[in-house]
Amino acid sequence: MHTPETHSSPAVFRHARIALIAALLAASLASCAGGKKGAGGFQMPPVPVEVSDVRAQTVRDQFRAVGTLEAENDVTIVSENAGMVRSLTFREGQPVRKGALLAQLDDRELRADAQRTEAQHHLDAANYERARKLAEQQAISQRELDDAHAALQVSEASASLARVRLDKSTIRAPFDGMIGRRLTSVGAWLKAGDPIAQVAKLNPLRVAFAAPERMLGELRPGRTVTLRTPAWPDRAFDARLTVVDPNVDPRTRTVQLLASVPNPGQLLRPGLSADVSVTLAERPKSITIPDEAVFAEGNGSYVFIVKPDSSVAKVAVSLGSRDSARVEVLHGLESGQTVVRTGHQKLFDGMMGGGGPGGPGGAAPGKPAAGAAKGGPQKSGGAAKPAGRDSVHSKTTRAKATASR
Repeated sequence: MHTPETHSSPAVFRHARIALIAALLAASLASCAGGKKGAGGFQMPPVPVEVSDVRAQTVRDQFRAVGTLEAENDVTIVSENAGMVRSLTFREGQPVRKGALLAQLDDRELRADAQRTEAQHHLDAANYERARKLAEQQAISQRELDDAHAALQVSEASASLARVRLDKSTIRAPFDGMIGRRLTSVGAWLKAGDPIAQVAKLNPLRVAFAAPERMLGELRPGRTVTLRTPAWPDRAFDARLTVVDPNVDPRTRTVQLLASVPNPGQLLRPGLSADVSVTLAERPKSITIPDEAVFAEGNGSYVFIVKPDSSVAKVAVSLGSRDSARVEVLHGLESGQTVVRTGHQKLFDGMMGGGGPGGPGGAAPGKPAAGAAKGGPQKSGGAAKPAGRDSVHSKTTRAKATASR
């Protein structure tokens, strides 16, 4: 009997391979489900995140502007008389006291004129005294007495004018300050009004800036002002608002402001630009978190908090004022909690620090999982690593943490 040969088709082999792969995958999953952590069982890799403490800190509502530092007193010393410069007694760039001699002009002619007018004054005074005595004896008329009195007054005025002109040839500092470079030389001929040097009072200074008209109701003298300058980027200088201009500029709709800035070390100089912050309100115990910890879903704002068992929970928050690094939380958080600062994009509500809830490698309820703690070194997951400066007005500790999906 002839028995026909049996031929296997390609479809048969393809179905066999699929069945084998499915069997191997089922066996692998069964092994993972029955395996123990640390004994060869499969575990999802940890998700690195960064956490930050929630703290009560002082929050300030501030108005910011760019201003210019000015000297309260800043003058150019000039000569009021025409004359040759005989001496310059100041040192450029050095402090000077009020009344200190700065320059001396040639005063020989003025001194001689002062002596002449003074002598004439003495003569007219003697003539008037004789005329007064003669008038008492009715030896001269009243008109002659009046002429003598008028001559005395004219000579007295001439002597005073000569003394003033002589005094103006000696040029002195009008107030305590810092003198700049000299603008003339010894031997130079000065006309009236020609500059000699510049003197500026450097302590205190004032900063001039502008605010939009809508801020006018909140800006009052005495407000706290903080400023920073490019010359000293790491330092903040305190000031007080002193002048609120009564007029609003109709072209720019801004009001001009002045604040007084103590400058005992004379680090600040007139002409520097300044970033000005005016404190409008202050709340000393406000809850703040890093701005990057907040994420939006729909019309709401949320954060992930780390619970004591190292699980994470999504919490809705209501936000207030913010600056470049931190944001104020009005409702939703309490001081002492921990929020996920970065890495929240890979988290979900209820996620455990060592794995998914009830899944492979998950932490038992009530037991902390590796990496989600705020504090120091952990037995698993590595030591917490503090991250740099993060605060509105003070430091907030950040730590490295991990969680598994």
